[in-house]
Amino acid sequence: MELHRSGELKRRGQELWSMMESCQLCPRQCGINRLDGNEGFCRASSQLEIASFHPHFGEERPLVGKGGSGTIFFTNCGLRCVFCINWEISQAGQGHPRSIEDMAEMMLRLQERGCHNINLVTPTHYSAHILLAVDLAAAKGLKLPLVYNTCGWERLEVLKKLDGIVDIYLPDYKYSDGKMAAKYSSSSQSYPELTQMALLEMHRQVGVAKPAADGFMYRGLMIRHLVMPNGIGGTKEVIGWIAENLPKDTYLNIMSQYTPMYKAFDYPEISRRITRQEYSEVLRWAREAGLINLEIQGMPL
Repeated sequence: MELHRSGELKRRGQELWSMMESCQLCPRQCGINRLDGNEGFCRASSQLEIASFHPHFGEERPLVGKGGSGTIFFTNCGLRCVFCINWEISQAGQGHPRSIEDMAEMMLRLQERGCHNINLVTPTHYSAHILLAVDLAAAKGLKLPLVYNTCGWERLEVLKKLDGIVDIYLPDYKYSDGKMAAKYSSSSQSYPELTQMALLEMHRQVGVAKPAADGFMYRGLMIRHLVMPNGIGGTKEVIGWIAENLPKDTYLNIMSQYTPMYKAFDYPEISRRITRQEYSEVLRWAREAGLINLEIQGMPL
């Protein structure tokens, strides 16, 4: 990796590290001094915490193959959705303290096991640690594509530090309405606007995601949208924005697996799974909008 050889990768990691002194890594910009051991809104200090790392076979097909996606699940999250399916990790603190050197070794072990990429799940609050770990791993032969698996709610200043480092962006685009984001994702009213800006920057960096001749994805933007009951996510508007602002062959995974979890049962409108009719209607909207690179999931009986 050229950025490793030139020292630029380490330099960018150090720049992100300094942003934790008055933390500005995510859009909350909570200003907590994480370098002193204090926890930000995300409940992370400067101590890296990782819940697990392993080949994962439940991701998008072009990321998985026979070897799986080399997934690293980071503890804590700055968005804190009431319906999070991984709430034990993102909000209950499930995980273990790890060093940057530990993380570098994890990536190398995943490569040795035949994984097709390194999949960084909920990475934003540990973006500094990630870059420094990638720098160490690159020195020892890490060659796999890096997947930045994010909630989508990102700061442009941070994303620009990732330019030339991240190969595949895998963001959610959860909501088109800031009021819904605020209600279900801890007062994140700015979610739609900032996520749209982030998606444009991600596309600028890596372009449209298209599988190579071997069927695997090595570069590009892969957007996820989780269809929620009663139109809570504003799916029609999400699809419309993608169709109007990104190429029609932008990769979009329209996800049907919403399952009420964690605090979702406190909100009757999101306390059920979606119906076949709701999902079919979303597919119709996507096709009518002219989107042609869709990952479509089967609905459970």
